Amino acid sequence: MRQVTADCGPLGLTEIARTVCELLDWTRVTGRLKTHECRQLLARLHDRGLVSLPLLRPTGPQGPRRIAWTAASDPQPPITGRVRDLEPLRLTVVTTADDRALWTQLIDRYHYLRFRVPVGAQLRYLVYAGPAPSPIVACLLWTSAAWKLAARDRWIGWTDPQRAAHLRFVVNQRRFLILPWVQVPHLASAILARAARHLPDAWEQAYGTRPLLLETLVDAQRFRGTCYRAANWLLLGDTHGRGRMDRQHARHGAAPKRVFVYPLIDDVPHRLCQTTATLTRSCAGRGR
Repeated sequence: MRQVTADCGPLGLTEIARTVCELLDWTRVTGRLKTHECRQLLARLHDRGLVSLPLLRPTGPQGPRRIAWTAASDPQPPITGRVRDLEPLRLTVVTTADDRALWTQLIDRYHYLRFRVPVGAQLRYLVYAGPAPSPIVACLLWTSAAWKLAARDRWIGWTDPQRAAHLRFVVNQRRFLILPWVQVPHLASAILARAARHLPDAWEQAYGTRPLLLETLVDAQRFRGTCYRAANWLLLGDTHGRGRMDRQHARHGAAPKRVFVYPLIDDVPHRLCQTTATLTRSCAGRGR
């Protein structure tokens, strides 16, 4: 890495990260380079004085990205009734630029955590209700799993090497938003149940790995997690208020969150503790 940063310094950080990934064969299952993760690693090594990185070129204002809200995300007329009144519910993976912009606006405008650029693998969903023209009633974001979650890791019982090898079989629900003008009892749990059926195929198609376990963190100061319990998610315990990627065991002012998981197959802890070859064969057998 020191040699690459010295040789490729004038080309910029992205080119350095791509070169390191190619030399180390650091790729996703799909074959794509893990450039974003490598940039983060190089930045941490630079902060510790282990490598020297080129100065970032000025690119405009730094800090959290500002999202422009347009009329597309304006509040809509109230939607009430029962879940069956909203059938068919359609969970659609966001793939177009227009849908991506709309999804981003809705999350930034109506989710209490607002929009933050997701790290790692991710799928964004828009949930439509009823016959065309169908209104949007919810947004979801699924991402790579948290590196460490004590409650989850105790429940699985895996070792650090097993976790490093098999974490790709766990997917994190990072955002779940029922739009504020939608007031339909039990809609959230209904969407969670359908998402658990839809996500495995979509994630496997996008990233070549079929998930075995879903996880999420619920802010206990704001929510009770009722919809997750109703959708048969398991409450495993609370976090210690650390960041998703924290390895220094330092608190960052974050409130503890409740850890919920949803097994997508039977005996998930046992399977995640198997050898990689055995686990891969098992997942391939259940892929369709």
